[in-house]
Amino acid sequence: MQALYLDCFAGISGNMLLGALLNAGLPEEILREQLSLLPVDGYHLTIEKVNKNGISAVYVDVKLHTHDHHGHGHHHHRHLSTIFQIIDDSQLAPRIKDDSKKVFMLLAQAEAKVHGVTIEEIHFHEVGAVDAIIDIVGTVIGLNYFGIEAIYTSKLQVGKGFVKCCHGLMPIPAPATAELLKNIPYYNGEISKELVTPTGAAVISALGTDYGNMPENFTSKTIGYGAGTWDLEIPNVLRMHIGEIPEYIKTSETLLIEANIDDLSPQVFPYVMDKLLEIGVFDVWLTPIIMKKNRAATMLSILVSSNILDQVTTIIFEETSTIGLRYYSVERKMAKREIVTVALSWGEARAKISSYNEKVCSVTPEYEDCKSIAKQHKIPLKKVQQAVLDAAFNTIK
Repeated sequence: MQALYLDCFAGISGNMLLGALLNAGLPEEILREQLSLLPVDGYHLTIEKVNKNGISAVYVDVKLHTHDHHGHGHHHHRHLSTIFQIIDDSQLAPRIKDDSKKVFMLLAQAEAKVHGVTIEEIHFHEVGAVDAIIDIVGTVIGLNYFGIEAIYTSKLQVGKGFVKCCHGLMPIPAPATAELLKNIPYYNGEISKELVTPTGAAVISALGTDYGNMPENFTSKTIGYGAGTWDLEIPNVLRMHIGEIPEYIKTSETLLIEANIDDLSPQVFPYVMDKLLEIGVFDVWLTPIIMKKNRAATMLSILVSSNILDQVTTIIFEETSTIGLRYYSVERKMAKREIVTVALSWGEARAKISSYNEKVCSVTPEYEDCKSIAKQHKIPLKKVQQAVLDAAFNTIK
C-alpha cells in the first residue's frame, strides 16, 4: 500500500505540503498543467528552491495579480458553493474533485462553528480563497500522482502566542485550526509563530488515516521537504516520507460498533449513515431485527478504525434515539485495491481494481462516475459501466 508520513516538527501549511510533494518528485509541469484545468486566473504560482537552516527545500507561493484585488480598499469574497462550482467545472479527475471538496467542506464547517453561522454564510477573502484553492487542489493532485492510499501524521508543533487576523488577535492555534485539530495530537512548543494553518490542518483532518507515530512496518522510499515562509531557529520545513506499508500489516485496530434502535424514523437513517461515512468509517449498514416483546427494530452496524471511535459514538448519540451501543474488535482480510481513471469518449471515470496474492480478482466501475456520464449524455448506465470495465481491464499489466 502506497502511504505517506508527514513529520510536522515545524508545523504544516498548504504551501508546505505542495512544496514537499514537488521536492519528492511531483513534476512541476504536471502540477501546472493540472492546475490550469481549474477555471481560476489572476494568479501566478512561484516555485523555488530555498535553504532552511541547512536543509534544501521547495517553497511555493501563490501571488495574485495586483489589479485583481484590493482596488480602492474593496475585498472580493468567495463562498463555499462558488469554490465547489469552480472545482466541479474543471476537467480534473473525479477523485481529485471529491477529495478537494472534502477538504474545503471541513474547512468551511470549522469556520462556521467558530463564527456561529452556517456554512452557506462562510466566505473566503479573495486572496485567501485563490491561495487555498491552489494549495488544496494542488496537494490532492500530488497525492493522486503518487497513488497515495493512506496518510499518517506525526504530533504537530502548532506554535504559541497570538496571531493577527481580520478579526483581531487570536490565540495560537487559531480557533478554526483548533477545531480542525480535534482528535489529532499536537503541542505548542516554544516558537512564537503560527506554525499550523487552517489549510494544512484541513488537509490532514479530511484525508488523514492516523495520527501520532510513523505506522508499523512503514518503509520510506522518498523524502521531500516543503518550506514554510518564516525563518525560524529550527528548519521551517515539512518533512514528507513517501513509502509503502505491507498489505498484511494492521495499522490500527478495527472495531464493529452496533446499536439496536426501535423508535427512530426511517427517514433519519440515511442522514446518519452519510454523516458516518463523511468521517471515514469503513462501512455502515442496517439490519432488520426483532427485539424483546416481538418489537420490530433496526440494528445499526459500523465497521470503523479504533482511532475515530469517539467521533462515531458522538454521532450515534447525537443523531439517533439509542442510549447505548456495543463494540468489539474484528479481524479483516482485504484484497489490495487500486483506483484507476480511464478516458472514454464521453469523459473520464474511475474503476477499482482489486487483487489478492498478486492476481486480479475484481474490477468494478465507480457507480457515481458512470451515473454522471449516463445522465449527462443520455445513454444507458449499463453501456457506460461496460465501457469503463473494458477500459479498466486494458490497464491491467
